[in-house]
Amino acid sequence: MSNITKLEFEALDLSGKNYLSWIIDAEIHLVSMNLGDTIKEGNKTSLQDRAKSLIFLRHHPNDGLKVEYLTVKEPQELWTNLKDRFDHQRTVFLPRARYEWMHLRLQDFKSASDYNSELFKISSMLTLCGEKVTDQDMLEKTFSTFHASNVLLQQQYRERGFKKYSELISCLLVAEQNNELLMKNHQLHPTGSAPFPEANKVAFPEANANSTQNHERGHARGRGRNFFARPDGNIDHLVGGGVLKDIK
Repeated sequence: MSNITKLEFEALDLSGKNYLSWIIDAEIHLVSMNLGDTIKEGNKTSLQDRAKSLIFLRHHPNDGLKVEYLTVKEPQELWTNLKDRFDHQRTVFLPRARYEWMHLRLQDFKSASDYNSELFKISSMLTLCGEKVTDQDMLEKTFSTFHASNVLLQQQYRERGFKKYSELISCLLVAEQNNELLMKNHQLHPTGSAPFPEANKVAFPEANANSTQNHERGHARGRGRNFFARPDGNIDHLVGGGVLKDIK
């Protein structure tokens, strides 16, 4: 039978697979209710506070798990029992999280947004397992996994001297968005798609024909490249499935 009262967060599963996130949620809620000390060893909290804490903790395990601890009457004892039973999950999830971090590469994602989401998911799991991921770790992971064709672009981002990962990913997201709009504009109005003035066609028919042929040959040679030039002479590079601009 499921809990009738709405849970403040996900109930602790019988297998303990969500234990690492569950203990964080439970502890935060207990602190918000001024009951954080009730789960500390040797605490001297009042009987009433311990009863409130126990009621709260009993409300959030899976029903099957709850039955196994019906005889436990102290919140600190229940907290410790659950920790002894499920804290090994850290050693279960840690190798997988390390593996995913090791193989995380910016070049494997179609967008900087997708990469950013995956990076935070993996770093959160590492943190839950006791391994803190710093801004420097995230910056180096991103710099070192640019596509091989964007080595110069990677160096230009490094030279900006970012101290926070959030600053780097903001630049990547803005550059990606700007180049996505540029691509759309280019597709709607490809270079050379605007017609020549009629007066030019009449006055210089041969010149116009030669110019058109030369443009078509040049346009054909430019197809399939992973960059395109801007009017200011700079080059826009493709990274993964998106495009990032060179930085001045």
